[in-house]
Amino acid sequence: MPRTILQEIIKHVQLDHLPPSWSLMDLKQFSPRKSLWDYQQEALASALKVLWKYFEEAQDYREGEKATEASRRRKQAFFRWYRENGLEADLSINLKNENRALRELLAEYYPLEGGESPKISYEHFINRLGFWMATGSGKTLVLIKLMEVLHTLIRRREIPPFDFLVLTHREDLITQLKACVEEFNYSGRLKINLQELKDYPEVKGQQGAPGLTVFYYRSDNISDEQKDKIVDFRNYDNGGRWYIFLDEAHKGDREDSKRQHLYSIMARNGFLFNFSATFTDVRDVTTTAYNFNLEKYIRRGYGKHIAVLQQEVRGFRDGEDYTGEEKQRVVVQSLILLTYVHKFYEEIAGLMPGSYHRPLMLVLTHSVNIKDADLELFFRELARVGRGDVDRALFEGAKAELWKELAARPTLMLEAGERLTIERKVLEGITTEDLWRYVYNAGAPGEIEVLRRPTDKRELAFKLKTGERPFALLKIGEVAGWLQEKLAGYEVQEDLAEESYFQDLNQADCPINLLMGSRSFYEGWDSNRPNIICYINIGGQDARKFILQSLGRGVRIEPVKGKRRRLLFLYRGGEVERKLFEGLKSKVLPLETLFVLATNRKALVEIVSRLEEIEDARDAGPHDSAGAPLALGGRGEDVLKGGGGREKPEIGKEDYALLRKWLSYLGDDRVLLMRYHLEPRELKLLRDLAADPANFNLDGKNLKDPDLLVEQLIAHCRTAVRAALSARMPADGGVPSEALRPSDGLAREEDRKGALNPSRRELKGGDDLVRG
Repeated sequence: MPRTILQEIIKHVQLDHLPPSWSLMDLKQFSPRKSLWDYQQEALASALKVLWKYFEEAQDYREGEKATEASRRRKQAFFRWYRENGLEADLSINLKNENRALRELLAEYYPLEGGESPKISYEHFINRLGFWMATGSGKTLVLIKLMEVLHTLIRRREIPPFDFLVLTHREDLITQLKACVEEFNYSGRLKINLQELKDYPEVKGQQGAPGLTVFYYRSDNISDEQKDKIVDFRNYDNGGRWYIFLDEAHKGDREDSKRQHLYSIMARNGFLFNFSATFTDVRDVTTTAYNFNLEKYIRRGYGKHIAVLQQEVRGFRDGEDYTGEEKQRVVVQSLILLTYVHKFYEEIAGLMPGSYHRPLMLVLTHSVNIKDADLELFFRELARVGRGDVDRALFEGAKAELWKELAARPTLMLEAGERLTIERKVLEGITTEDLWRYVYNAGAPGEIEVLRRPTDKRELAFKLKTGERPFALLKIGEVAGWLQEKLAGYEVQEDLAEESYFQDLNQADCPINLLMGSRSFYEGWDSNRPNIICYINIGGQDARKFILQSLGRGVRIEPVKGKRRRLLFLYRGGEVERKLFEGLKSKVLPLETLFVLATNRKALVEIVSRLEEIEDARDAGPHDSAGAPLALGGRGEDVLKGGGGREKPEIGKEDYALLRKWLSYLGDDRVLLMRYHLEPRELKLLRDLAADPANFNLDGKNLKDPDLLVEQLIAHCRTAVRAALSARMPADGGVPSEALRPSDGLAREEDRKGALNPSRRELKGGDDLVRG
């Protein structure tokens, strides 16, 4: 596998050694109720390093520069930096096998080399960086926070003031973007205004709205022709002066390669940010600035363990004639596993209601509607077990075979030799009655009946006639064919419920234990519930991408509400009490494991194992990011004023005078607290810092922007606190005790809400002074 070269070379760049206008950033706070995880802050810090290298060290940005010429020089220097730091592969874009129209299009924007075998040097595409982040790791939050970072750099005159464009290929991702932007806007620091790209001419012709305008569009609707929703990129080219954010903007169809070139053309004088869980192209991997793929996501405790079982789902292989007994054995084993996990969930729920999740099994198949479709064959055996048509010897044999493998303690994928442990007594004690209770939601076997909502054409629910609640859900593109051809003879009941079962899957009282569907249903789905995934005949060219994305959906974890990490990591971080940890630690492994069965286990293991071949960047050093304030005992004021050997904040003499005047003008502490989202202790330190010019290095440049000055000083304070706290971390990697208890100097959230309420007039007065 190719190396993540960009990540390797920027790890030697220390963020806190960069100029203050680059290093002093709040990379933690997203909204009033949400902060970014450490790895999300690391991703942003990595992006800052790359942008500094490109826009300052490669060639320092200057207001009024000619974009095309400046971009050419930056790319030359940036690409040379790659070459000097280990890039040996030829990443050139080979056009020999491309059609004439595409060659001519690219020749309009890039110089061709190679004569009869034309190619374009990758130097012309090097103005990009990638975020390789696992599904479920919060890429959208990083993307939006990155917009704020870029906006701040523009205000600080460190990068060009180009327009922003987000491209993604699915409507659900656009919906997710809008929801996350709405949440971000509650922070009050910056208002992001989303506009569809087709409205670009009108928006640019109007007076700009306050805040940051960000355009968005479906990536698969960007083309070199104009019709209906498909837009010609030339109409929105803007001289190549875009900051483009690609969010999973790849479909894998024949036109995808061409579209990727169009995105690069639009960002040729700006910069391109590529977010994906499934980088496979050597160029994407090489230009990855931050790798937090599935392997790293799991190793750092943010996802479930993955156990790939030796038991192949061979009874459902294409073109092979296996008996009904073989197929039934496969289904029985998967249901036994689900029951095993459910027993531990029941015990944990009794000890701590509301923790963890109700276990769910996913059955993902390649074919749905054809004759003898994979999903139909699985459903037939599910129905047989449900009505009690299962031989006792077969049941016990399937259980014994399953235990034989689990007793050998299978290796957990991506975790360097860690092994799975199963409690034999619990597994061997499972009976068919347990299956009916925990899987089928019934006290006895019975015939399956179908529940259908007339207004929903994409899902069907199933229950036993002996049970009160449905136990399984079918989610496919169109259910009419199934009702007519595959469910003939089953009783169908009309369900007039307003909410779909699929939408309710994450509710605590949702009765669904088994979700069946084709490979497309998982898109846009977010759930902690899967504990078993059964892949049936998943293959083809894009199997790797699908399997990694669906595994990413399956490994999400939330032991305690709002805490998305495995219990041990939460305990080590001081986020759960010792009593809770001790009470649950012996029971959580089944719920913190994703069991995987597949038609072809060898192929699945090969796909997942390829992640381990990628150059490991785990030892990239300590976090560089600046975050929200932490409690710090002792002489915290000395640390913030440059004590302990830390450099003083650097500003210009005129800016220092402006800062004093600004703080004096605002006067009322409540105005400052609300305007800059400060804690009372931070405000005191800020005023103390500003009171004495000896606390500063006054040889810096003058920004002449009081808001920026205050923001930089706040970020300096927070960075200093985090650095001091990090230096005092215990050798065992634990958390200092003072970080686990509230500081007397920091107001609690409820105190701030009650006490800090300046009038709108006071806040507006500060804005008037800035403008005037």
